Amino acid sequence: MRVYLPGTIGMLRRLVADGRLQPPGGTGFALTPALRESYLSGDTEELEYVALLDAARASLRLIGAAEDDAKELPRRVVISVDVDNATPRPDLDAPVVKLSGPISYEDVAAVHVDAEEAEEAVRAAARVIDAADLGDPDAEFVLGEAEDHELAWYAPQELPFLLDLL
Repeated sequence: MRVYLPGTIGMLRRLVADGRLQPPGGTGFALTPALRESYLSGDTEELEYVALLDAARASLRLIGAAEDDAKELPRRVVISVDVDNATPRPDLDAPVVKLSGPISYEDVAAVHVDAEEAEEAVRAAARVIDAADLGDPDAEFVLGEAEDHELAWYAPQELPFLLDLL
């Protein structure tokens, strides 16, 4: 199953250094039966993109939690992995899955990361993500500014080079 894991640049560094990573809370996002049922239309690629965007939004929470870490860059990160140990959790949300253990570098299919020009919008969105989820229209606008930035795609073998450039 393709699972989209929310992350941070620091998490990518640990993945490359250690060859494995425990996703926070074991939580990921995927095209689950519940997600498919919640849409009237959409092919597999479109619905997987929905799961990826949910992971990118969850990445904002991780960035917000690491706000005091001066080394952590404010860039959304989504790690796409192919795993067999994902269990759908529709009780949490339609695309949510739980992983039973860490992922290895070999599980990584791709990584999606914000470009430098998204940093200001991402930093602002990380500060208001909870308010946006509660319906604050001003916070939703700020969140939308970050989500207007497309995530860049990287192959797993490109990660060490990407991290060297940051």
